[in-house]
Amino acid sequence: MAAALSTPLDVHFAIPQSDPKRPNLFTKTAKQNPRRKFTISCNSPESLKRNPSLSEQLHPLSTTTLPKNDQPRLLSKPKSTWVNPTKPKRSVLSLQRQTRSPYAYNPKVRELKLFAKKLNDCENNEAAFLSVLEDFPQQPTKENALLILNSLKPWQKAHLFFNWIKTKNLFPMETIFYNVTMKSLRFGRQFELIEELANEMVSNEIPLDNITYSTIITCAKRCNLFDKAVEWFERMYKTGLMPDEVTYSAILDVYAKLGKIEEVISLYERGVASGWKPDSIAFSVLVKMFGQAGDYDGIRYVLQEMKSLGVQPNLVVYNTLLEAMGKAGKPGLARSLFEELLESGLTPNEKTLTALAKIYGKARWAKDALELWKEMKAKKWPMDFILYNTLLTMCADIGLVDEAEQLFADMKQSERCRPDSWSYTAMLKIYGSVGNVGKAMELFEEMSVVGVELNVMGSTCLIQCLGKARRIDELVRVYSVSVEQGVKPDDKLCVCLLSVVSLCESREDMDKVLTCLQQANSRLVSFVKLIEDENGSIESIKQVFKGIISDTKDDARRPFCNCLIDICRSKNLHGRAHDLLYLGTLYGLYPGLHNKTVDEWSLDVRSLSVGAAQTALESWMGTLAKIVEHEEALPELFSAQTGAGTHKFSQGLSNSFASHLKKLAAPFRQSEEKAGRFVATREELLLWLQSNVPSSAVTA
Repeated sequence: MAAALSTPLDVHFAIPQSDPKRPNLFTKTAKQNPRRKFTISCNSPESLKRNPSLSEQLHPLSTTTLPKNDQPRLLSKPKSTWVNPTKPKRSVLSLQRQTRSPYAYNPKVRELKLFAKKLNDCENNEAAFLSVLEDFPQQPTKENALLILNSLKPWQKAHLFFNWIKTKNLFPMETIFYNVTMKSLRFGRQFELIEELANEMVSNEIPLDNITYSTIITCAKRCNLFDKAVEWFERMYKTGLMPDEVTYSAILDVYAKLGKIEEVISLYERGVASGWKPDSIAFSVLVKMFGQAGDYDGIRYVLQEMKSLGVQPNLVVYNTLLEAMGKAGKPGLARSLFEELLESGLTPNEKTLTALAKIYGKARWAKDALELWKEMKAKKWPMDFILYNTLLTMCADIGLVDEAEQLFADMKQSERCRPDSWSYTAMLKIYGSVGNVGKAMELFEEMSVVGVELNVMGSTCLIQCLGKARRIDELVRVYSVSVEQGVKPDDKLCVCLLSVVSLCESREDMDKVLTCLQQANSRLVSFVKLIEDENGSIESIKQVFKGIISDTKDDARRPFCNCLIDICRSKNLHGRAHDLLYLGTLYGLYPGLHNKTVDEWSLDVRSLSVGAAQTALESWMGTLAKIVEHEEALPELFSAQTGAGTHKFSQGLSNSFASHLKKLAAPFRQSEEKAGRFVATREELLLWLQSNVPSSAVTA
C-alpha cells in the first residue's frame, strides 16, 4: 500500500502557441482553470523525507537568492530589477515574530526561586550540583522545571539540569526546554553543545522553531563560525520554516561579517519586497558592512533607505555611521552626522566621541578637534578609558600640547582611568613632535617609577626624539631598557634607528646606533656597510636589497629605502643614493613619482624623505637633460610636489626642497596657488639645463 504524501503544489501549464504542429492536449483545461491543486501519492522512501513546500517552490537559498562564490562582489547597491506587481516574488521571511510561551502561575514560585539560588550558589561541579538536586522541593513538573532552568545562570549548571530532567523522563521534552538551554549555552559560547542539542531535536522529531534557529545562528556568529551560521540558515529554509525578522537580521550580520556584500543586499531587498520593515539593528549591520569596505556610495544608499522607510537612527546607528565615515575618509560628513545627532535630542556616549575624535585626529582637523574638546568639557559628556587614550592620540596627531597635558593630568587624578602604556606613548609622541626632549625623558623615568612598561611604539617615539636632538648615549640607554622590558623591535623601530644613523655626525655615534640596530636586524647593518663600500657592485647591492625588502612589511619598505638614501647623502655617497633610488623605483616603492600630461610633467616627492627627494630631483633633471640633448618634445610646464604638511609642528619637505633648488639655482619657484608646489616654464628650464647640466644636476 502506497504511503500518501499529501502536499498541494502550485502547477501552471504554459502552452506555447507558436508551434501549430504540436497537439494542444490541455486547451480545454487551460482555458477553464489554468491553475489546479493536485495531491500526489508515491511510495518512494526518498520522497517521504522531503518537504517540497520551499525546496521545490523557492529552491535552496544558496542556488537562487545567493550568487555563486566566484561571482564578483559589489561595493554598492546593484541596479534594481523590475518585478511584475501582479506576480510578486514569494516572501522570504515571516513578518510576525514568534510569540514566546506564557508561563503559568505557580504558587510555589518563591520556594522554587530560593532553590534555584541554592543551585546557583553551589560548587560548579557535577557531583555537588546533583547532590543539591536531591532536595528538589516537590515532584518536578514541566512548569517547575522550566522555572528552575530559566533561573540557572552558569551555562554548565543549566546543561546539567537539562540532562537531569531528561533522565527523569517525567514529561515529554518540548522545544521550549531546548531553547532555554541553548540560550544559556550561547552565553558561554558553547556552539558544539548547541549543535548537539539541535541534532538531537531533529533525531527525536522535536520541532525547531524560529527561536531555536535564531539561537543557533547567533551563537555561531559569536563564535566566529560564520559558515555554520549559513548552514543552519539554509537548513531552516529547506524545512519549510520561514525566518522571522530577528533571525533574518542575524543572518544579514553573518553575511556582512563574511564580506559577502552582494548576498546581504540581495537578502535585504528580498526581505523589504516581502513587506519587512528593517529596524535600526538591521540598518546598523548594513552601515558597518559598507563602512568596513570603505564604500561611501553604499553608506549613502543605507541612509536613503532609512529615510524612505521612515526609520529614525538611534545612538547605535549613529555610532556605526560615524565609524563608517571614518573608514571611508569623510570627516565633513561625520561632522554633519554628529550635528544631526545632537539636533535629534540624543546624547553622545563614549563610543560616539571616540569615533569622532579618531576622525578629527586622522584628518588633522585641529579647529574641529578643539571645539569638540571644549564642548565635551562644557557639557560634561561621559568619558571612559578608551576615549581618554583616543583624545590623547588625536592631540598627538594634531599637535595640541596644552590640551594633551590637561587630559593626561585628568587621567592621573581619575580612579578608574589611570594612564597606561598607550597614554604615555601618546604623550611621548607629542613631546617628540615639538622636540621637548626634557619632558619626554621625564615621562620615561616616571614610567619606571609607576610601573608602566614602555611598548614598542613608545620606544620608537622616544628614540626618534633623542636622535633628532643628537643625544645618542641616552638613546642607547632607552633602547637597552626597552629590550630588557620585553619590547621586540619591529620594522618601524628599525626604520627609526636607520633614520638616526643618517643624522649622526661622528663615526663613534654612528657605531653606537648600529650596535643597537645589530640586535634588531643584523642584515640591515651588513647592508649599510655594503653601500658604504664604493667598490661594491650594483648587482650585489641589488640582490641583498631585494632580499631585505621582501622580508619587510609593506608599510616599512619605502621608509627603509628613504633612510638608506639619507645615509648615503649624509656620507656624500651621492652616486650610491641614485642607485638606491633606482632600485626602489624598480621594485615599486615609489609609484606615482613621475606624472606626465600633454601640458605638464611633474615630480611628486611627498612620500620621500629629504635626502630621497633631493636625489629624485637631481635624477629628474638628469633625465630632462638627456631629453633636451635628443631634441625631444617638452610640455609647457614643469612642477614638483612636496606637500605643505598638515601637522601643527610639521616642517615638511617644502623648506629643505626649496633650499636645494636654490643651491642648484634651478628655475623652480613656489606656486602662488598651492603651498608645497614648485613650478617652472619650459623656456626657463631649457635655459637652465643648457647652462648647468650635467655638472650640477647629477653631482650637486
